[in-house]
Amino acid sequence: MNLGLLIIDEEQRFGVKQKEALKKYRALVDVLAITATPVPRTLHMSMMGVRDLSIIETPPEDRFAIKSYLSPYDESLIKRALQFELERGGQIFFVHNRVQTIEHMADKLRQLVPQARFAVAHGRMKEKELEATMMRFIHKKIDVLVCTTIIEAGLDIPSANTIIINEVDRLGLAQVYQLRGRVGRSKEKARAFLLFSNSSGLTKDAEKRLKALMDFSHLGAGLHLAMHDLKIRGGGNILGFAQSGQISAIGYELYLKLIERTIAELKGEEWHEDINPEINVDITAFLPADYVIDTDVRLNLYRRLSNLREKSDLKAIEEEIHDRFGPPPQEVKNLLGVMSIRILLKKVRITRLDAGHQSLSLTFSQDNPVDPEALVRLVSSKPGMFQFLAGNKLKVNTGFHCLPDDLHEIEKTVAALDLV
Repeated sequence: MNLGLLIIDEEQRFGVKQKEALKKYRALVDVLAITATPVPRTLHMSMMGVRDLSIIETPPEDRFAIKSYLSPYDESLIKRALQFELERGGQIFFVHNRVQTIEHMADKLRQLVPQARFAVAHGRMKEKELEATMMRFIHKKIDVLVCTTIIEAGLDIPSANTIIINEVDRLGLAQVYQLRGRVGRSKEKARAFLLFSNSSGLTKDAEKRLKALMDFSHLGAGLHLAMHDLKIRGGGNILGFAQSGQISAIGYELYLKLIERTIAELKGEEWHEDINPEINVDITAFLPADYVIDTDVRLNLYRRLSNLREKSDLKAIEEEIHDRFGPPPQEVKNLLGVMSIRILLKKVRITRLDAGHQSLSLTFSQDNPVDPEALVRLVSSKPGMFQFLAGNKLKVNTGFHCLPDDLHEIEKTVAALDLV
């Protein structure tokens, strides 16, 4: 067999042992794994550089985001959702992931909307019976398909544009995302109803999953949801079969740093410990509670901002904040300006910046990449502006600062050192 390329679609449905069995081809064959929602182990291996990651975020032309609704189980809501879709000539998936009670659920739905045509589909049906049911649904001889998560992947039915997922709190984050993706595959505006059984019985992890699903309902949000899944469930074992877990032992950030360091050493690359620059400027820079109301979302944004390394990533978060929460107030603009400076400080490995009204004080790390001779030449060329201080410090006389308007001037000063 002269095999040159192996493509694994819906990779999240494969276990580690199955993937290992396919690795016998990897020595001589290029392997492309495709998934909308990578499992935690796959995602965190990509983040560490063990596997290459390529992202497609551009949706098909004329495709709309799926409007998602989160609610307790409510028969009046279900009835309205079914009637709305039937009136516009569409079809509905109703996901009830319990084979033992699925027929009973279908009977209850028939009583709610007796004019609709119902059918049941699940994995314990005979193959020919299941195939016949699915073909009837595809040919629009069925209005509502009451089914288990058997429809999670591989279906493309443009006429089905409403999905109701019952007991959504019992399903995984990536699984619900895949189910939600069964609708909205045409120019029609699709709707997804996520129903949970008992709000008082929700676990903290279930609450986090549901919040993430509602926060990331835009097109191309699969990777963002997978990141949340990774933080909730953990990254699994690189050398074992677990595809999630072990996040609480030492913390994901530290675990990721240890793996990155080991990979760099194995590659013979020089390892530099990340620095956490301290910035002291006399301005208010934060995310107000009345602008980003949810505490978890606010803390997550702070964490993402503090970990940025590239200006392009900061621009992406800035656009996301504007899109999700509206025009930012001055405090948020100040925060984004400070984060832009912070990215430069990381690049030049400056551990601290103190901004006064007429000068800046910059503290360099011991292993900063700035050429000492070039820095001396810069200081010598402008003795009135630059001055060396004890303890790897450089004082920059910049003249009068009017903060926050002059944050960009501070950034230009730091950027000049990056050119040295």
